[in-house]
Amino acid sequence: MPRNGSSPFSFPEFRGATRNLVFINLGAYFALLVLQLAMPETAGDLVKLFTFDPAGFFHGWLWQPFTYSFVHSGMVGTLFELLSLWFLAGFLENLHSSTWVNGLYAASVLGTAAAAAAIYLCSAPLGFHVPALALYGCFGGIFGLLIAIGVLYGDTEFLLFFTIGIKARYMAAIYALIAIAMLFGQQRMYAFSQLGGALAGWLYVRIAPRRGISFKPLSERWYGLRNGYYRWKRRRAARKFEVYMRSQGRTVHFDGNGRKMDDDNDKKHWN
Repeated sequence: MPRNGSSPFSFPEFRGATRNLVFINLGAYFALLVLQLAMPETAGDLVKLFTFDPAGFFHGWLWQPFTYSFVHSGMVGTLFELLSLWFLAGFLENLHSSTWVNGLYAASVLGTAAAAAAIYLCSAPLGFHVPALALYGCFGGIFGLLIAIGVLYGDTEFLLFFTIGIKARYMAAIYALIAIAMLFGQQRMYAFSQLGGALAGWLYVRIAPRRGISFKPLSERWYGLRNGYYRWKRRRAARKFEVYMRSQGRTVHFDGNGRKMDDDNDKKHWN
């Protein structure tokens, strides 16, 4: 937990992107919990469908990189994840926009899935065995947030286990070293995917604009293309109308945007 002012145990402000991310994950957890109580078999099928399974992903389950982070198992683990999400995202949102925080979290979640898919594809050709694990939970997004704080605000002091003061850059390094050590165990895919989330978070910090990735330029481009298409249709209709009016013995003129231009004959006609 970051130290804020004179109160080392104060919670970050609960608003904006932080509040939305926590509530969405919390809602998904309780929805799955209720479904498990009401329809256990259906809940099990949905878990398999929405967790990230590299084999299933490459067989057409393309939505899994976007859904696995909302699947949570176990109350204690979910509580730890959501508290971590609150602390880290809330800290960043005090210094950046909600769009930036959302983009960082999304990039880290997708980077986690991409790393798992990559090690799944490369393990057999490279001659080493990686036990397949279905990914779930927002651990990758949380790791990306922690890396961002370590890179941008490395001197900020956190309370490790709520008791030990430690700078953010050292905490991020410790988590990274733990993930690297796990590469030599049975959970290689989990560890490698965690590092993928951390790398995605680091890249986002280095590449993304300060205000975050926005779709506004894309939407402006789309509306420009749409308006250009409508102007072209109007000019084509104007040309057809000019041809028709000439066949009726009259001459009309339109400008480059397809709007009718007044001329002396029209003025005489209406006068």
